[in-house]
Order: sequence, then C-alpha cells, then structure tokens
Amino acid sequence: MSSNQPPPGAPSDAPEPASTIDALIAVARTLETDFPGPRSVIPSRHLAIVACMDSRLDLFRIFGLHAGDAHVIRNAGGIVTDDVLRSLVLSQRFMQTREIVLLHHTNCGLQQKTEDEFREYLLREVGQEPPYEFGAFTDPDDSVRRSIARIKDHPFLAHRTHVRGFVYNVETGTTKEVT
Repeated sequence: MSSNQPPPGAPSDAPEPASTIDALIAVARTLETDFPGPRSVIPSRHLAIVACMDSRLDLFRIFGLHAGDAHVIRNAGGIVTDDVLRSLVLSQRFMQTREIVLLHHTNCGLQQKTEDEFREYLLREVGQEPPYEFGAFTDPDDSVRRSIARIKDHPFLAHRTHVRGFVYNVETGTTKEVT
C-alpha cells in the first residue's frame, strides 16, 4: 500500500491521514460496528503459533485460521527466546493450549547478516552493543530444530510432545515440515 492510498476498508473520500497509524485507527473506527462480540481468552484450537514478525507471513491465511483460534507469538526470526518461552508457559498453563507450531521462512532478515555484523553495526551507530542476542542464522531448518529443542527441554511447559516446525517459502507460498 502506498502512503497516498487509503487503507483497505477506509472510505475513499476520507482526508489523507497524517501517518500510517492514523490510517489504521481510521479503519478500526469504521470496523467497530462489525465487531462480532467478545471471544473466549482460551484459543478454540488450543494451539500456540510461534512465527517470525515478517510482514509477508499472513499466518491466518497460511493456516486457515480465524480470530480466536490460536495464540500467535511473533518476533524477529520466530526464534524461541526466553520471552517466547514465558508466553508459551502462560499460554499452556493458564489458557489451555496443548500444541505448538513454529513457522520460520526463507529469505529471513536474520539470515542477511551474522550476529557480529548486527552488533558491530549498532556499536558504530549507537556507541554501544545491545545486551541481547539477535539470533542470526544461516539455515532456517536448523533454526527451527534449535527452537523445537528449546521447547522440548523447557520444564515449565506442560505439553511438549505436540510441537512441530515448518519453513514457509516466501517465493512460492509453500510450507514444508522440518524433521
């Protein structure tokens, strides 16, 4: 969407929004009358999905999901970090999820540079290194395997047997399971 086009659902005669956020809020306001009503905090499919934040990944389309079906946890690379584990523990222990899907993808931004390159860039730009790792990787299949291992080894997760990982090809729209 170009910045001079109204977002989908916005009235065509609406004034040009001041920012992308303003445009999003304008659409949200027009859709408030279509609100279907409250949903349960418990995902209907008892599923949690951990995926990359990449805007090319439409998880609801890829998996045929609807609002309320699953918890969706996203970050750079879809890697299982301590914060992802925290979210999964809450999802399982208090909101009844039983299965976990991991979705990484081809041509990920975390494949574009090494960990050292990310850190050196920020050191030059900001004058210090961040206190966290970025999780750079070269092979998405290996990254999925490492994430699955972190989940299966985490003692606070109640359900670690139904964990499966996939790589989505952003060029073809195909999804392959990583074994």
